[in-house]
Amino acid sequence: MKQIIIVIVLFLLTLPSFSQNDSVFVRKIYDEALEKGQAHENLRYLCKNIGARITASAEAEMAVRWGFELLKSYAFDSVYLQETKVPHWERGTTEAAWISNSSNQYLKLNVLALGGSVATNGLIEAEVVVVQTIDELKTKSAKEIKDKIVFINQAFDQKFINTFSSYGHCYPIRANGASEASKLGAKAVIIRSLSTPTDHFAHTGVLNYDETIKKIPAAAISTKDADALINWYAKEKIKFSLEMDCKTYPEAISYNVIGEMKGTKDNKIITFGGHLDSWDVGEGAHDDGAGIVHSIEALRILKQLNYKPNHTLRCVLFMNEENGNFGGNTYAQLAKQKKEQHIAAIESDRGGFLPIGFDVRGTDEQLKLVQQYQKLLFDYDLLKFKKGYSGVDISPLMDEYPEMIQIGIAINSQQYFNYHHSHADVFETVNKRELELGTAAMATIVYLLDKTLE
Repeated sequence: MKQIIIVIVLFLLTLPSFSQNDSVFVRKIYDEALEKGQAHENLRYLCKNIGARITASAEAEMAVRWGFELLKSYAFDSVYLQETKVPHWERGTTEAAWISNSSNQYLKLNVLALGGSVATNGLIEAEVVVVQTIDELKTKSAKEIKDKIVFINQAFDQKFINTFSSYGHCYPIRANGASEASKLGAKAVIIRSLSTPTDHFAHTGVLNYDETIKKIPAAAISTKDADALINWYAKEKIKFSLEMDCKTYPEAISYNVIGEMKGTKDNKIITFGGHLDSWDVGEGAHDDGAGIVHSIEALRILKQLNYKPNHTLRCVLFMNEENGNFGGNTYAQLAKQKKEQHIAAIESDRGGFLPIGFDVRGTDEQLKLVQQYQKLLFDYDLLKFKKGYSGVDISPLMDEYPEMIQIGIAINSQQYFNYHHSHADVFETVNKRELELGTAAMATIVYLLDKTLE
């Protein structure tokens, strides 16, 4: 018993010395976010007055201007643009797709080209071959696949509690399906949308072409249409008809948008942000308008509360997470070139849903540091403090600063893939209070890291 007491005492001695002032300040963060928050209106403006913001589009350019002017309006210590090259792909005219059978019955499908896909150059038609996974596709012979259109029907595994795990297991069909099908001579590849529910929304997302293999068109159909296709396919051979008018242009110039509060103790940097670009369908509300306003609002709240940070707090609206991560890579490369000292980075890119805690990318000691915030944050329903993924935009920083800590804002994931990369991702699907709680969670973790990191 004596040994147990000694262990408990030693553990308590390792906890950070949070004062009553820290508890009061966190309460003030939440009060400001929930009573005087500006995140919901900022998100409405971004979604409704700017719209979907695919990289290199006019909307992406307007979003950069909006972000820059909004950050300036809050009178942070500095606000500036950071130039980056970005890819330029356009969907073109609306895609069209049908399945048909031997009785000349047709079913029009909800379809979206995958990001980066090549065009069909007119209407293409071919017999359908169905596989369930990439691994099954790899077992097929060229004789079975040549001149056909491959449909990959892998659905979300509903047993995963965290829907991001379901997404991760299905992701290869979108990323690699076109190249694997092309190796066998396929005309095109169609995938079941990476989505939790069964509905009529098609979900796009970037694909990865193997540059050594012929590029073929690739698209996603809705989960409801996927089920219909499988029902038709079970009865007889069916034909797939597809037309897409996609085009890739030379790289363009865009910008990361940055706002800062300078440190009073040193020039070490805590970066936090989300990505300003979105896909070209819907309004990019959850992905990642929510992360953008989480980050802007976090910096605004800390300034409004007259907080004087130890380290420089840098809010970054990254450009081009969706189809290349050029903005994130540029940010990390320039940080290293300028010999900046980066000690932490935080990302919000999981939607405007209820925050439930923090995923930590770092050492066991860094995880323990964050876990020591649990008692302070328990009453705010921030309960998850585990190792996990941080975010696409900030990941390149870890390559340049391997000793830093990175954190992803953990969000209740159950509805995220209802909207992700689809026409359904619009402002009206974002709950105001949950969005505001996300801004408070972001401001709180920035505050606590600034207080406890050397």
